[in-house]
Amino acid sequence: MSEAGNLGPESPQTGKAGAYRVLARKYRPSNFSELIGQEPMVRTLTNAFASGRIAQAWMLTGVRGVGKTTTARILARALNYKTATVDQPSVDLAVLGEHCQAIMEGRHVDVIEMDAASHTGIDDIRDIIERVRYAPVSARYKVYIIDEVHMLSTQAFNGLLKTLEEPPPHVKFIFATTEIRKVPITVLSRCQRFDLRRIDAGALVAHLSSIAGKEGISVDDDALAMIARAAEGSARDSLSILDQAIAHGSGAVSAEAVRAMLGLADRARIVDLFEHVMNGDVAAALAEFRNQYDTGADPAAVLTDLAEFNHLVTRLRFVPTALDDASLSEDERRRGADFAGTLSVRVLSRTWQMLLKGIPEVQSSNRPVSAAEMVLIRLAHAADLPTLDEALKSLEGVAPVANGAPRSNGAPANPGNGGGASAVAQTRMPTTGGGAQTMRLVETEPMPAAFVPAPEPVAEAPAVPVKSLADIAALADTHRDIAFKVLIKRCVRLVRIEPGRIDVSLTDDAPKMLLNDLTTKLRAWTGRNWLVSLSKETGGQTMAEMESTKRENAFLDAKSDPIVAAILARFPGAKIIDVRIPDVPEVDDAEADLPVEPAADDEEN
Repeated sequence: MSEAGNLGPESPQTGKAGAYRVLARKYRPSNFSELIGQEPMVRTLTNAFASGRIAQAWMLTGVRGVGKTTTARILARALNYKTATVDQPSVDLAVLGEHCQAIMEGRHVDVIEMDAASHTGIDDIRDIIERVRYAPVSARYKVYIIDEVHMLSTQAFNGLLKTLEEPPPHVKFIFATTEIRKVPITVLSRCQRFDLRRIDAGALVAHLSSIAGKEGISVDDDALAMIARAAEGSARDSLSILDQAIAHGSGAVSAEAVRAMLGLADRARIVDLFEHVMNGDVAAALAEFRNQYDTGADPAAVLTDLAEFNHLVTRLRFVPTALDDASLSEDERRRGADFAGTLSVRVLSRTWQMLLKGIPEVQSSNRPVSAAEMVLIRLAHAADLPTLDEALKSLEGVAPVANGAPRSNGAPANPGNGGGASAVAQTRMPTTGGGAQTMRLVETEPMPAAFVPAPEPVAEAPAVPVKSLADIAALADTHRDIAFKVLIKRCVRLVRIEPGRIDVSLTDDAPKMLLNDLTTKLRAWTGRNWLVSLSKETGGQTMAEMESTKRENAFLDAKSDPIVAAILARFPGAKIIDVRIPDVPEVDDAEADLPVEPAADDEEN
């Protein structure tokens, strides 16, 4: 639904002849048939009025500009509809009724509009409670329209509850809010709630085109699509932007004028930028970004548009009908479909995550151009990198076997099993305007048999001696299992250790599966079976405790050193933060007994 309807320039709402009114007011809907995008609400109200099941209060919620206040006025007009032939509430408002014009212009004595943002206190609600007892002056119902009702104070809400639950038969309440979650549930439970939806971009484009035709304004289709996207489902915002664009273009609205006015980038050039990034062409991506920036595009807006196109391509992979969106340009439809058929979801998801992280960086940076260029460099660099599963597949092919080549046991290889080496290939996709598009995709191709080395028997790895917890931690460090190394140092107390057997006790915060993990990893790392058991004995200190004790002793020794003590006394407030002892090279006993030969110079002298 919009807050601008299809009332023509000759409507009574246009005011005095020659007086200019903004489009959002001039084309404000005056009946339910002129509302756009809110068919479910209109259908519900139509059935309710036809059956006589008219509620005592309504709650209208939605984003700014979808028409909450306009709907409230139309609803007040329907409640008080009266003509020469009709004297009952009706949703058929084709003929102007006795009270209609005054209600739509907000000047009817029995339709009271109140802005809760400026009337938040209990005194304002108390005034309403005092006046609801009196019958309407001329209309059928006394209607109270409270806009931004979430701004009322807690006391005001509480004071309204009783009257809202049991109002006099001649009183109706209509509330409007953009923050439905701030309205107490006790108030919501006493109202019929209508969630006004954002207006579809296609409906907005058709609505704007109709109004431009009535105004005699020439508007490009691409300009209407840009305005509809910028409005984000708000009819009032779209009409305000169109009004500004008409003034900016001196009566004609072009896509270039709207783009310059809103600081947007050309959608076709956004697609070009996306292509350069996906190709990994950093130089071309930065050059295209600079060109867009030089023509007035905001760096954050460029990345936002890039993220929107990335989302469009991802969506097209699963919802091909998304191409029917009227707000899309022909270039976006055609090339977006091509990208959707070429790029994997993993690549698109990775690009989306990087853009979500990069856009706030650009917005908060005091050098947004440089920040945006760094984001594009990261994106282009990541285009060359395989995803995690692709990297794992490539690792599986480190020792490839050609299709059909016999295995070490004499059995033939399974043809087509993907056992070939994983190679990074480039797939070319034709694009308009000449040239070709290169997409980084990971494909598996068998290595030629001539390059496959003959299989060699693998000798069994010799057993690795383990004599202490430090040896186990060193094994974890060698196999780059840092998390397990930390657990060994922090949670394990050694009781006894023998070849193939180890008894330990655990700290209170040790994981339950630590002993099982220790057994498995020792077998894999040392080449022999180990019996790991939990002992009832306390055991010694953990490696972390021993390191802490060693560090404390080093601090005590440092403090007792005369030189260090003198330095601390010389500089008040100084303290020791770390103690480092340089490694002294070990000298073998045999080397120590060898005589020192004199230098050549000494012999000559």
